[in-house]
Amino acid sequence: MTPEYFIRKVIVSAQENVRRGGGPFAALVVHHGEILALGTNRVTTDNDPTAHAEIVAIREACRQLGHFQLTGCDLYTSCEPCPMCLGAIYWARPARVFYAATRYEAARAGFDDAFIYEELTRPGPERRIPLIHVPDETAWMPFQAWLDHPDRKPY
Repeated sequence: MTPEYFIRKVIVSAQENVRRGGGPFAALVVHHGEILALGTNRVTTDNDPTAHAEIVAIREACRQLGHFQLTGCDLYTSCEPCPMCLGAIYWARPARVFYAATRYEAARAGFDDAFIYEELTRPGPERRIPLIHVPDETAWMPFQAWLDHPDRKPY
């Protein structure tokens, strides 16, 4: 199967999701040419701001694989991933990501994430939602517990 085949499938799935009342986004995780998981945007249907198509697909694919990484998998998405999804993608570590529409096309439809990219360049306290550091002498303790734990799974 070609990338074009899977891209067409996610575009059709995104259109179907709109007809079901969801957002215009879909994603597939493919492993060795086989579809492992399909995710569609469920933000408004589940009242979950993290239920973007890529996140939904990553969660299901990881369940299918029984692992928290998508080693050897490709992710196909109907639109260029937003910053949140990019973070999830990098943590999941698929081999490649293919996308159809650009973030600029999404912005024309009202899905503009440019402000998030801009916010990330600002110091925490100057952001729209201020990010405020509260130093605490015990802040390192969870990390030390992690380092001391004999059965930790590095990721």
